[in-house]
Amino acid sequence: MTPTTISADEARRIGLRAQGLLGAPDRRAGVPGVLRRLGAVQLDTISVLARSHELIPYARLGAVGRPAVESAYWGAETTFEYWSHAACILPMSEWPLFAFRRRSYRARGHLWHHQVPEETYRQVLDRLRAEGPLTSTELGGAKRTSEWWDWSDTKIAVEKALAFGDVVCTERRSWKRVYELAEQAVPAELFGDGLSDQECVRQLVAQSGAALGVATRADLMDYHRLKAEQFDAALPESGLVPVEVAGWGAPAWADPAALATEPRGRHRTTLLSPFDSLVWDRPRTERIFGMAHRLEAYTPKHKRVHGYFAMPLLAGGRLVGRVDPAREGRTLVARQISLDAPKYVEPLAQALREAASWVGCDTVRVEALQDERLRPALEKLL
Repeated sequence: MTPTTISADEARRIGLRAQGLLGAPDRRAGVPGVLRRLGAVQLDTISVLARSHELIPYARLGAVGRPAVESAYWGAETTFEYWSHAACILPMSEWPLFAFRRRSYRARGHLWHHQVPEETYRQVLDRLRAEGPLTSTELGGAKRTSEWWDWSDTKIAVEKALAFGDVVCTERRSWKRVYELAEQAVPAELFGDGLSDQECVRQLVAQSGAALGVATRADLMDYHRLKAEQFDAALPESGLVPVEVAGWGAPAWADPAALATEPRGRHRTTLLSPFDSLVWDRPRTERIFGMAHRLEAYTPKHKRVHGYFAMPLLAGGRLVGRVDPAREGRTLVARQISLDAPKYVEPLAQALREAASWVGCDTVRVEALQDERLRPALEKLL
């Protein structure tokens, strides 16, 4: 098949539309619709304005409220947590697609480098069978000592069971995973590992293509962290079609439905979590948007350039700046702001006001502004 040729600008707009950031938001589908569209929402312990998994739907739908997010993600057994791009919340419909990964963990026989007595493993499953869903604390404690990495045997066992698919997490309580037997929580029509490894990967490649719109081999592999040999075997049957994107310098593939629909509509103006699937792949972000973005939360403070949790500013379909936010009571604090050009002051103010509404703040305070000449105009808009 001769690849279709598209411009880099077309590829950028197709990607934005696929990610739900170009065109009218589907508010009727709400947060569950965002999760179905993306296929995976990354979880992380860092909480600045809100936890990252909350920021993902906010960026697409606006201030839908934390209860709407929490009820969509947990408690109704319509989602589950598993290792995808990283630790992610996934639609329950994707449970069969990760059978290949569950089998891989089981064949390895242990979880990362942790070993645990088989008796402890059986005891954990017996407790869950007898008592129903439990947290690791309720199972007997998550840690041996106060050190974050020093897991107890019970915690190792239940996380191993999660990786193997004997246990599933469909709920969190106070940010603690609630573990439940998979046979009791996963719908009967989805339970089981009936799909072959290649079929699992084929469907995940297709899903990644739909979520990205247009993507290179590396982009598609990164979305669910697929191995090269798995990906290469599954790609020909994925339904994605080859395209050439001007300036990308690498072969690409596209979702046929994305190519068939003109990527038009209103661009979202918003701040993005560093863990948002639009920007979580740093090489792709730089290729499409020209922004070399990285999370600096784990960088020593004196070496940070843009701040602890710098959120890219999306406006007009481009990444045009960064904001490092914080919250003090009912005030959203912009600790550090950088903009590519003065013309983006108005969208910056719009994004800051909306971000404040996400978390119930009614004022915005700007601390450090890379170009202080912009302060009067920005503060007037705020």
